[in-house]
Amino acid sequence: MKVAILDDWFDSLRHLPCFQMLADFDVTVFNDHETDIEMLASRLAPFDVLVLFRERTSITRELIEKLPNLKLISQRSVYPHIDIQACTDNGVLVCSNMHAGPPTYAASEHTWALIMAAMRDIPAQMASLQNGGWQIGVGKTLHGRQLGLYGYGRIAKQVAVYAEAFGMDVVWWGSEEGRARAAADGRQVADSREAFFASCDVVSVHVRLKPTTKGIITSSDLENMQKGAVFVNTSRAGLLEEGALLSALNAGRPGKAAIDVFDVEPINWADDPLATHPNLIGTPHIGFVTVDEFQAQFTDIFEQIQCWADGAPIHVVNAELISS
Repeated sequence: MKVAILDDWFDSLRHLPCFQMLADFDVTVFNDHETDIEMLASRLAPFDVLVLFRERTSITRELIEKLPNLKLISQRSVYPHIDIQACTDNGVLVCSNMHAGPPTYAASEHTWALIMAAMRDIPAQMASLQNGGWQIGVGKTLHGRQLGLYGYGRIAKQVAVYAEAFGMDVVWWGSEEGRARAAADGRQVADSREAFFASCDVVSVHVRLKPTTKGIITSSDLENMQKGAVFVNTSRAGLLEEGALLSALNAGRPGKAAIDVFDVEPINWADDPLATHPNLIGTPHIGFVTVDEFQAQFTDIFEQIQCWADGAPIHVVNAELISS
C-alpha cells in the first residue's frame, strides 16, 4: 500500500519514533511544497493514502477528481482545507483526530513567546545590537497588566497559566457558550465585547477556524483596542475580517501585533505589507513546529492509517462512506 506524506519541509518525520508505525507500508515523503494542481495530481496519482501536514496543502475537488487511486486522507485537527464533500463523492475516507486530550503546549508556549517579544520589543532590540547599536526604546512589564483571552479552550487555558505565573490579570471573552463555561469555572469574564477589547493590554485569540468563526474578529474590535496594546494570533488568520489587521496597524490601534499565521501561507515573496509592517512581530507559522508536537500529532495520524488498513477506521469525518 502506497502512502504519500506531503510538505515535510525539513524531512523531520522519518527521524521520529512514530515513523516506525508505517514500517509495513510503501512510504514516500515529499519535502517541497507543490501548488500546481496538475503537477500535484501527477505526483500523487499512484498513492492509496495521503498524509497531510496540517493545512499546508489544500485538498480541492479539482485535485481529488484527478486521484482515482486515493482511498484515505489521514491528518489531525480541523479540516477547512479539505473539500469533504468531494472526498465523499469520490470514495475517499477522511480521518482526523480532533485531539480532545491535553493542550498543544507548543502553541501555548509560542503564544507566550510572542507576547514577551512584543512587550519587550525583543526583535528590534536584537537587530539594533547586531547592527552595532544599543538600546532603542523602553519595554513594558507584564506583571500587573491585563491579558484578554478570546476563546475558552485548552490552549487559551494554558496561556492563562503562564499569564498568572507572571502576575497578569486575565479576562475572557468568546462565544456565549464559552463565556458561560468560563464563568462557571470562576474565571473573570468581561462585561461586554467592547470592554474586552478596550480594556486589555494584550489580546490573544484562541479559536478554531470553521465556517461559523471565519472573520469573527472585526475591524471594530481592533479599533476598540488601546494605542499601546498588542494583538496576538497564533490560531488562524481567517479568524480576522479580511484586511482588518493591516488596516488597524496602519491606523495605530492596536499599536502592535504579534502573529504566527497569515492569510496566504507560505509567504515566499519579499515585502509583504503585513509581514514587514514595522509594528508587527511575525513568525512563519511555527507554533506547532517542535519535535515533541510532531511526535504527538503524527502518532495519531499514523495510527489512523494502521486502523484503516486493519479494516477498523477511527476518527472518521465522512462516516457515510462506511455506512454505505
